[in-house]
Amino acid sequence: MVAINQRKNLNSGENNSPEISINSNLKRWFSRNIGFWKSNRTYFLDDEQKTYNLCMNINIQALENKSEWESHYKFTWYPEKKYNFFDENPQYKEQGEMQAFLKGHQLIRENFYLSNVEGISNIKQVDEHEMIFESSYKDWYIIEHTRLVDLDNYRFRVIYSWKKNKLKIVENHHEIKIIK
Repeated sequence: MVAINQRKNLNSGENNSPEISINSNLKRWFSRNIGFWKSNRTYFLDDEQKTYNLCMNINIQALENKSEWESHYKFTWYPEKKYNFFDENPQYKEQGEMQAFLKGHQLIRENFYLSNVEGISNIKQVDEHEMIFESSYKDWYIIEHTRLVDLDNYRFRVIYSWKKNKLKIVENHHEIKIIK
């Protein structure tokens, strides 16, 4: 598996003018995700050959932009109730917060879900409703597909996570927007 963008190189070789680097489709797609979501999740873990079902609450907020050419977001999450999943799998964060911003076709994260390491997710746009995020940090390589459905009232996410080139985690998330 090839690691992506390990050097955190944000320069695409094009003119660095803010008007050129801004991607209005990507900003519009992210703005459609803002709100409070109920996330019904299924985790398939390779090590345990076990499946877990749980419900998380996710809040996605737009933050005041430090630059008019960047979009900043805050993601917070916590479980709907107490789950043994987090006791049995302490590498997962039961609750937390992440701030990130868009720069071109990249999401610059202050930390990743399974680590406090900052990094970059490269973004590929499938169509106006779906984005694919590719990330690599430490020994992890992650591909996440996120699709907005039914006038942005639902999201479907599938996440594949490899550690040291071995598929370790597969996640399916069906999410319902509770508050816009």
